[in-house]
Amino acid sequence: MTTANMLRLILLAAIWGSSFLFMRICAPVLGPAVLIEYRVAFAALFLAGVALLLRKRLDLRANWKHYLVLGFFNSAFPFLLFAYAASTLTASVLSVLNATAPMWGALIGALWSRQPISARQGLGLVLGTCGVALLVGFDAVTARPGAGLAIGAALVAAISYSVASAYAKSAKSVDPFANAHGSMWAATILVIPALAFFPSPGQPSAGIMGAALALGVMCTGVAYILYFKLIEDVGTTSALTVTFLNPLFGILWGSLFLGEVVGWYTIAGAAIVITGTALVTGFAPRLRSRAMVADSTRRR
Repeated sequence: MTTANMLRLILLAAIWGSSFLFMRICAPVLGPAVLIEYRVAFAALFLAGVALLLRKRLDLRANWKHYLVLGFFNSAFPFLLFAYAASTLTASVLSVLNATAPMWGALIGALWSRQPISARQGLGLVLGTCGVALLVGFDAVTARPGAGLAIGAALVAAISYSVASAYAKSAKSVDPFANAHGSMWAATILVIPALAFFPSPGQPSAGIMGAALALGVMCTGVAYILYFKLIEDVGTTSALTVTFLNPLFGILWGSLFLGEVVGWYTIAGAAIVITGTALVTGFAPRLRSRAMVADSTRRR
């Protein structure tokens, strides 16, 4: 991986890690449905502008059903669940729970393909579960009313991302940028019914709207462009390394800007979850880097 791509990876992790900060700021004022409607609508408008500039088409007639499925499982549903959880949980806890997504993805992938789970994957699942248990067992935020439901919502959101990944692998091939653009418009439509059930509890200030705009444009629109650029340059597997960095930035931003307490259990829980995820997904940096070097040598 080149220095430029490594910097893109770190920047992407910093941006996606900040999404939990912005949700934590906005959710108590806007409510989950209004916040996420802003998020996906701002992202859709931003990506529409990029698509117009790059002359990229959506081909809605052929792909509208695909965009709806992807928009629901990869955006509308998990975004709403995380926004709901953000009214109770800290950005640190949210970022660690989000990091379990690849772990559930590997499990769902094994079930989807009807392949047995290896001993390594089983150990990773156990470790990941223990990491979550450690985090939520010692963090004082779990004593708040509704914390159990919020934790469950965040974990279901992580599972929803995994379902979206499994679906995307089995679905027909669509341009990655079109997937991001089309799914954001689909999510914008899909979130509308939720507005009736989760009205905004307060009047947003200019700062709250600025945070919502940053969540939509930067944490969703710009992040997708960075992510797909990484996929193009280094491949999907290497680009997914960002998942292991997200909690570090989620914890950092929560501590710096919201004054969240970072205890030993926060660091230990995050480390155990990341280790479990690495075992389940088969992530091995040294082996992967050697394979990449060998592959580049053969190409020369």
